[in-house]
Amino acid sequence: MAVKAHVKKGDRVYVLSGEDKGKSGKILRVLPRGNRVIVDGINIVKKHTRPTRTNTQGGIVESPAPMDASKVMLICPSCEKPSRVRRERGASGVVRICKRCEKPID
Repeated sequence: MAVKAHVKKGDRVYVLSGEDKGKSGKILRVLPRGNRVIVDGINIVKKHTRPTRTNTQGGIVESPAPMDASKVMLICPSCEKPSRVRRERGASGVVRICKRCEKPID
């Protein structure tokens, strides 16, 4: 069952725990089935690849791996601080609102 995430693709987030605690980055992809997100420059893993026709060199490729969505907190675009998100139903649908400055995010 898919769970509605509190963040969307393109949001800036702050990492709350783990190896990259305190860093921030932009969300590249949201995986709602596993409640996971892929953040640019965070949770980097090294993958050893074999030489193929497309990649004749082969070698070690670094890429961001998925991490749990509960480990990230949205950075509000108006107050520029990590904050929790509240949802309100408005005329244009559901709107995310920053709990710190009470301004809409979307």
